[in-house]
Amino acid sequence: MNGPTTEGRKLSRSFGWLALLGTLLVIAGIIGLIYTGVATLTSMLLFGWLLLVGGLVGLLHAIESRGTSYFWLGVVVAALNIAAGVVVIKHPEGTAEALTMFAALLFLTGGVFRLVGSVVVRGPQMGWTLLQGAFGLLLGLLVLFDWPHSSLYVLGCFFSLALLFDGLGLIAIGIGGRRIVSMVSERLDESVPAADEPITAPEDEQK
Repeated sequence: MNGPTTEGRKLSRSFGWLALLGTLLVIAGIIGLIYTGVATLTSMLLFGWLLLVGGLVGLLHAIESRGTSYFWLGVVVAALNIAAGVVVIKHPEGTAEALTMFAALLFLTGGVFRLVGSVVVRGPQMGWTLLQGAFGLLLGLLVLFDWPHSSLYVLGCFFSLALLFDGLGLIAIGIGGRRIVSMVSERLDESVPAADEPITAPEDEQK
């Protein structure tokens, strides 16, 4: 009798931890939106360490696969990741400026392509596509005109928004999961007879 209840408690506890993690991410996202400069440097350092660790792991895999045709390709890719990670960690401000410029160019080109494509194709979603293109073009111009000062807050703002929305998603999953587990547990408890309740046989069998 305790099996389903125990499993339900474990699932409910797991969803609770998931909601707690989401709450921490939401708090981190809000703090990052307030201190965008710190969030930008933090995201750059995390990016650098990810490149460095990924390069070291890739190098170990390449060494394990020595003698194969992919050995030198793996070594080159791992070395590039390690070098990029070291550069990002040593120069987070310069990396933020370069990535901000790259993001501005992406916004500009994406906005132009959406505007031109919506005018040429004239599909049913033309108005929405025009709005997206105009927004991307405007955002790219704003970031580009304020560069390099925009590198202090653009990436940090994106990073913080990503944390915020991911955290809200985890909170929703955690709360929804706990509600579903609670409903299923209540249904199971109602369907299982109590221990002291006598189990009667069907009328046909009694006859």
